[in-house]
Amino acid sequence: MTHKKVAILGGGLSGLYAAYLLEQQGITDYLLLEARDTFGGRIQSFTPENSDASFDLGPAWFWPDIQPQFAQLIMELGLESFNQYDTGNMLIERSLSETPNEVAGFVSSPVSMRLKQGMESLIKVLRKRLKNPHIYVSKQITMLERQQDHVVINYHDSHDKRPQSVTADHVLLAIPPRLVIDSIRFTPALPSELTKHWQNTATWMAPHAKYIAVYEHPFWREQGLSGSARSLAGPMVEIHDASQGNESNHAALFGFIGIPATQRKEIGELQTKAYCQQQLVRLFGEQANNLKADVIKDWAQDGYTATQQDANDAIHSLAPLCYAEHGPWQHKLTGIASEWAVEFPGYLAGAIEAAELGVSRYLALKALAST
Repeated sequence: MTHKKVAILGGGLSGLYAAYLLEQQGITDYLLLEARDTFGGRIQSFTPENSDASFDLGPAWFWPDIQPQFAQLIMELGLESFNQYDTGNMLIERSLSETPNEVAGFVSSPVSMRLKQGMESLIKVLRKRLKNPHIYVSKQITMLERQQDHVVINYHDSHDKRPQSVTADHVLLAIPPRLVIDSIRFTPALPSELTKHWQNTATWMAPHAKYIAVYEHPFWREQGLSGSARSLAGPMVEIHDASQGNESNHAALFGFIGIPATQRKEIGELQTKAYCQQQLVRLFGEQANNLKADVIKDWAQDGYTATQQDANDAIHSLAPLCYAEHGPWQHKLTGIASEWAVEFPGYLAGAIEAAELGVSRYLALKALAST
């Protein structure tokens, strides 16, 4: 059976950044397994047909003024960013029977930034920087077994279900805590208190859905509007300009859908799209009917992000402990998904914060073991 010093489970931002940090320390004897067919986790994008534009279906913003570590990584990787467009008035929709009100917009503080070509460009650049060949997609983790001085990682190919296993000295869990408990069996079991805390930690993005409408040009700007709107009528409760900078052929609006996850499933994607289109026409006029493309990403229906519990539980709490304080798993397992971050849990900055803390812990345990 193949043995590795470290196994990284999950190929989202935290998993890839952990691999990046390990390689910077000269550690290449690791394995990274991702269940999806692509890297990025909750960082996903939508590229309309016959277009090179990339619109964020997951997280899109970062705030350099309060997240300098994340901003430094963006600079280090040579990625270009731009300010979220918020010039002009915003719209307030209180009910279907009232005309939306136009009010003075406001500049977000601290400044919200986005990446050219979308946040997925961060994933692509990080993946390209990694030299280790043992980095795989379509590998679903099923069970972790503590044996002697190592961990046996049991997994199967997401397509052919062929079982495989590998051993590692230490496991870095780049998977949300609740999803870990819901999808992976531990032998022996994790401490009950830790299991309870991880189970009760809500997964960021999991209950939410985003709608994106792509247009030939940002016509709302010509009306003196920022593209921002708030609505009590819905289905979208919060709308923003999702255009990529000032490039006219990369114009878009996006909104967070306020309909609860269970109701969205009952309504269905086509009808929800129609409701969103109708809302954009109510807010921005008939030009909003001239769609080039549109898409809904319902994270609550994504089995690699959400559990059944997530659909009904959006209350975020403090980050749980990222390791077992006692028992057989004490020095063998560290959680590094964004939910385990102390300062920015759930955010992009939290993903790199948690990865850095996790890698630092692994290196400290490794040094301790060698003395």
